[in-house]
Amino acid sequence: MASPKTHNTFRQLHRWLGFFLAGIMMVYASSGVLLIFRNTDTLKYDQQEIKQLAVNLNADALASELRLRNFSVTGQEDGIIRFNQGSYDRNSGIATLQLKDYPPVIKHLVKLHKATTNSPLYWLNISFGVTLLFFVISAFLMFMPRSSLFKNGLKIAGAGFIFAILVVIFGS
Repeated sequence: MASPKTHNTFRQLHRWLGFFLAGIMMVYASSGVLLIFRNTDTLKYDQQEIKQLAVNLNADALASELRLRNFSVTGQEDGIIRFNQGSYDRNSGIATLQLKDYPPVIKHLVKLHKATTNSPLYWLNISFGVTLLFFVISAFLMFMPRSSLFKNGLKIAGAGFIFAILVVIFGS
């Protein structure tokens, strides 16, 4: 059993680290909510992009070259291939794309949540995850194990764990 001094130390660490991470959590929460709507056009704006591609590409080669999600050809006439997100002139090799994207600030928030090991942001994601695990552990070290707050905290944490597992199992 840890001493009261250890419990107080964890309370202080939990409190000060909590204040620091409150700002980070606000950013992560905002970007997480935005990602829920990533398959819709919410907060996205229209933008036109022109790409110079090789000439005389067929529809399959064009799809491979552009790598657009849900690419489908809607028509072909006079050397122009029309697709759901723009058109391609086979004679000049110019593809005109009509895309929707987030404004720059929101785009950065989305990138934060989707960071991989190819991005320097992944260190922030790892640090944030490890720190949240610290919060889970330190929350229980803030109270003496024999206290009713500790015992009730374990029950509530168990209920939260079971709730999260059920949502993951039945929600996906």
